Amino acid sequence: MDGQAIAMTVAVEQPPDDAAGRVGALFDRHHQRLFKLARRLSRSPEDAHDLVQETFLRAARSPRSIPEGVPNEEAWLVRVLINICRDRWRQSAVRTRAIATGRVATDAAVDPEPHLIAKSLVQHALAALSPRRRAILVLYEIEGATIPAIAKLVGVSPVTVRWHLSIGRHEMAKALGRGTP
Repeated sequence: MDGQAIAMTVAVEQPPDDAAGRVGALFDRHHQRLFKLARRLSRSPEDAHDLVQETFLRAARSPRSIPEGVPNEEAWLVRVLINICRDRWRQSAVRTRAIATGRVATDAAVDPEPHLIAKSLVQHALAALSPRRRAILVLYEIEGATIPAIAKLVGVSPVTVRWHLSIGRHEMAKALGRGTP
């Protein structure tokens, strides 16, 4: 008996309601795709790893809430990832406002190289977008997802996706100094 046959036997013997097995299978199927998306939504690979890890931790906490079927699982995981990003962006905005108003002292250990040339400009322009618009723009322009696929993943209509793309592109151009004032 070879290793492949043993793995198939173990998979068949695993009960369908085994939460750890389900989360493990989800991770195997979707972690690379989620990391690519997270990497484009975050500032560093470490942040992207944290986002993916938090997504799967939430999946592990409530495995019964994950819909059945590969496309539905992926859509659920993408929504969770985007929601985690939104939460972090909001926390960052609150922190930034607190620092700007002088309510919080800044650390001297803050990274001295916050922005690097073109990549930095694009990241800042993306960060200025609303979380949903940013996710839609990244999914379409960078990930190459279709409008119907994005609509299903994000849970909005295709018309709304097109609207977010249009406005997002305009806001990006303006932020990069290529748009009208």
